[in-house]
Amino acid sequence: MAKLSESAVAQIEAICDRYEGEKTPLMMILSDIQNEYGYIPLEVQRIVSQKTGLSVAEIYGVVTFYSFFSLEPKGKYVIGCCLGTACYVKGAQIVIDRFSELLGIKPGETTKDGLFTLDALRCIGACGIAPAVSINGKVYPKVDVEHVEDIIESYRKEAKGA
Repeated sequence: MAKLSESAVAQIEAICDRYEGEKTPLMMILSDIQNEYGYIPLEVQRIVSQKTGLSVAEIYGVVTFYSFFSLEPKGKYVIGCCLGTACYVKGAQIVIDRFSELLGIKPGETTKDGLFTLDALRCIGACGIAPAVSINGKVYPKVDVEHVEDIIESYRKEAKGA
């Protein structure tokens, strides 16, 4: 979203207008923008600031505080490896390290082809099935390091339409 088009600016302004009567609209506005574009860069935060009267600093603080908001575009498949206590104890660090090795990225990064983003998550509430991995909302239970390559390949095939 290097330079926003007029239609993108209009759409962001329309999202802001949707919540004009709300007492505290920021989370709803940011959520809608995140869902629409996949991330919330500074240029978009400035538009939200102009429309809501909130400072860019306040908006930036919210965007960077909550892990479900992103300043950078994410991949088509967002791999979230839970590193909460139960998952960590059951080997989640080894699992995320394997994803990182096979994808050639560190947690918080996206592959050059834009296909995968790797995120280290804190507890996702799946302690009974630890270590858990979430990919675009689908939760994989009891992930063993030996399954990681197959998981990645299944999404690569899906992306190719196979």
